[in-house]
Amino acid sequence: MDLLFRVPDAVVRAPALDRKCSWILPAALSMVANVLQPLSLAAQEGPAGITRPVVLPPFDPHRPGCARPAGLERVLAFAQDNERKFMQGVAQGLALAAKNRGLEYRVAQANNEPAKMITQVRAFLDAKVGALVVAPVDPPSIAPVLKQVIWSGAYVGAVVPPPATTVLNAPQYLTGKVLADEAAAYIRSHLDGKAKVVLLTHDSLQFLAPRFAAMRDVFKDMPGVVIVGDISPLTVDEAGGAAMMRTILLADPDIDVVLGADTVVLGALAALREAGKARNDQFLGGIDGEPAAVAEIKAGGPYKASVSLASPIFSYAMGQHAADWLDGKSIPQAMDILPKALTPNNIASYAADVADPAAVYNDPSRRDQYLRMYGNICFDTRDNFINFPWSSERK
Repeated sequence: MDLLFRVPDAVVRAPALDRKCSWILPAALSMVANVLQPLSLAAQEGPAGITRPVVLPPFDPHRPGCARPAGLERVLAFAQDNERKFMQGVAQGLALAAKNRGLEYRVAQANNEPAKMITQVRAFLDAKVGALVVAPVDPPSIAPVLKQVIWSGAYVGAVVPPPATTVLNAPQYLTGKVLADEAAAYIRSHLDGKAKVVLLTHDSLQFLAPRFAAMRDVFKDMPGVVIVGDISPLTVDEAGGAAMMRTILLADPDIDVVLGADTVVLGALAALREAGKARNDQFLGGIDGEPAAVAEIKAGGPYKASVSLASPIFSYAMGQHAADWLDGKSIPQAMDILPKALTPNNIASYAADVADPAAVYNDPSRRDQYLRMYGNICFDTRDNFINFPWSSERK
């Protein structure tokens, strides 16, 4: 029987041991030890951060500063998972913040490939970038490299999953509830309290699952509502939403409400139109404030609402925090992007805000409509980075 010795990025296969190849086992074990020893040392290079959930106090902007990171470049880098519109908005805000604060801006596109993102982040680490914002493709695989970036003294801002100097999240349950409440109000006022509902979920992503728990909670108290589809598309994009809706329509061709992320709900709308099943009295609603969703709402068809997470605004704030970090200032450990339901009544003001995130950030009254900040951290206290799934909804 062959023996398998598993080491990172390799599998060493030793033939069945006999007298002629009895040397192979000790040699293989020696090789494993040589590989694992540096990995073990690397694991001890820096602190683990805050690994147990804590409730963070509100951010105190008047905290005194501390030392500036030494030996790092004034570069803001973005490790981007893919090119969906929401992430393009993140890149837009980061680039503007870098320009306004005199930082060089770099971006690396991973195209949804975890290994590619790891290589790209390692390259940023080797280049001694002073600040990194990451939208992880695969959070567990990228986490060890992100810790190395943090240990280097650089700022790391994460779009939801830790570890990070600053974690960005949305109150996910509230986000789902805001959208479901809009749909419920529409069902009561326009559909006589009765509706067949499809939820295009992301329950496999623990960070987003509370959104859909909230939607189910809203509809469970509405006896006239039947959830005929509660399922995750294979891919979180328009193609995935369209494919899933085609399947659902085979079982139930008359759908009244579809909820999910904008990108998948836009795909579902395309499938409904393709099948001749799109109606102006339907309620399609999404999360993210995607430009295509906003355009559909303006057009006045089935798409009725989108819960905005205003990616150019929160990313501009992250870029400002990155620059503050490099200047030795105290910055938030965590930040909420507050959900805002976009309807025909408020789309014009929202469009003006995302077109000029700097003006929003510099006006506290406008900024507070989108962002809420928690905790304090600076270079001297960098060991207190967040290394647990932070949410402001945790009590």
